[in-house]
Amino acid sequence: MTTNDGAPTSAPLAPSVLTRLQLGLEQLYRVRTDLAVDAFVIDEAERQQVGPVRAPREQLFLRQSGDELDLALFVDPATVANLERHDPAEGLDEENFSDFCLAVEGVSHFVYIALCAAGERRVSALELELQAEVDKFACCVLLTKRGTPLRRRLFNDVRFHSDLDDNERHRYQTANDQANRYAATLERRFIWPDRLPDMLGELRQFYRLGLSAKLDHIARASS
Repeated sequence: MTTNDGAPTSAPLAPSVLTRLQLGLEQLYRVRTDLAVDAFVIDEAERQQVGPVRAPREQLFLRQSGDELDLALFVDPATVANLERHDPAEGLDEENFSDFCLAVEGVSHFVYIALCAAGERRVSALELELQAEVDKFACCVLLTKRGTPLRRRLFNDVRFHSDLDDNERHRYQTANDQANRYAATLERRFIWPDRLPDMLGELRQFYRLGLSAKLDHIARASS
């Protein structure tokens, strides 16, 4: 590539996989954070400076200082590198499925927290985890063939880290169970009848609910 005066220029860099996930989620839910997730990603050395109690492969850090909220996102670099090699936009398989879900979870947390902070709305850790589980299901549905056993793989074939304390384990288990119930209703109402455009409208409404309303909605939809 050259400029008008003939001087060579570098080709524009392709957006990172995390950026593409952020744009995909914001497009799916018709929201805008006006933030670039890549600017908030930290590496392992920076994470260790924070001094986390646990060091999972994906982790969002929050620090409140007056009216300011500082965000930092860690996603295992090996996960990102694998997704760059095995682009999920070209399909999900054994090469990239687990890493895709991990990356979606991290970006989901980032987008949801950013939106809640911009709207000055408090959000609980359970609400954050529940929405991330729903986001993983929705993203996988849109990238896989109909009939793929996604719900079982995402919600039944799951193991929790052994270093979780009781409160953390209960939170993750509750988010998993509730998302599984909701995904079952999405399958019945939209996926099996091949009504995906209608499912997107349902997902957008769900996204804008608070935790109590989300749980009530799941209970009504699955009854």
